Amino acid sequence: MAAANALTRERSKEADATGHFEYHRGDVPTHLVEITTRASASTSIPAEAASARLAIILDDLGNDRGVAQAIFAMPYPLTISVLPNHPHSVEIAQEAHRRGFQVMLHLPMESMRNERPETQELRPGMSAVDVNRLVGDLLQAVPNITGVNNHQGSQSTADAALMDELMPMLREHNLFYVDSRTTAATVAYDTAQRFGVRSGFRNVPFLDDVAEVGAVRKQLQLALRNARKKGDAIAIGHPHPLRLQALRDVLPESERAGSAFSFCVGSGALSFTREDLTGGWKRAE
Repeated sequence: MAAANALTRERSKEADATGHFEYHRGDVPTHLVEITTRASASTSIPAEAASARLAIILDDLGNDRGVAQAIFAMPYPLTISVLPNHPHSVEIAQEAHRRGFQVMLHLPMESMRNERPETQELRPGMSAVDVNRLVGDLLQAVPNITGVNNHQGSQSTADAALMDELMPMLREHNLFYVDSRTTAATVAYDTAQRFGVRSGFRNVPFLDDVAEVGAVRKQLQLALRNARKKGDAIAIGHPHPLRLQALRDVLPESERAGSAFSFCVGSGALSFTREDLTGGWKRAE
């Protein structure tokens, strides 16, 4: 616009925080433009908060489309983990992918007490052929997945032989693994690291040990504090209406407080460095 009107710009020599631009036509000054940059809210974010990352995984998806829609309505890149072979598993995964949500496979594994087992699940003692066939089928049952975490699995993730069969398959499919840590005896994360699988583990309490909005809010706030303290944190919860209400309450509050968090596992899994992050993501050496 200035050139079209035969104007030339001469930048002021004043050295202050304000930009001064003088425009001339020939030797005659015609316009003075001042541009002032206001400090944004991000300039006041403490360094530890700005570098913190919290990944929130909501799992057990596959049965209820309404719950999935409630998640999709939230303006945060939450990660969903979908159970295979449930009535709405495929359509939920497909819609999540279309909307830009990251999708994981919630891989059924045998629990210590085997409460409410899935029709198909990984169990200790299975042959290598059976493990490969079952895992291959379950990976195909949920489209657009980028990673895997265990559904139940306190019995299976503690079985070194079974994890030795699982992790090479995830590496072959370029999938990351998150150990839900349903037992202190788990060897899943260590095995994933040994086989060179991008991996992480839940390193804050489950979000919904108590099914009350207030309790879930406290767990979320604890997860946020831990993310600030550790730099990175992975939280897992179930998408029941009370849990989703707590998310709708707490996440906007954390933003208004100036916290800078990444809620998505996927991009973080690909971009984390090889250094030990004191829990959370770690690339295998």
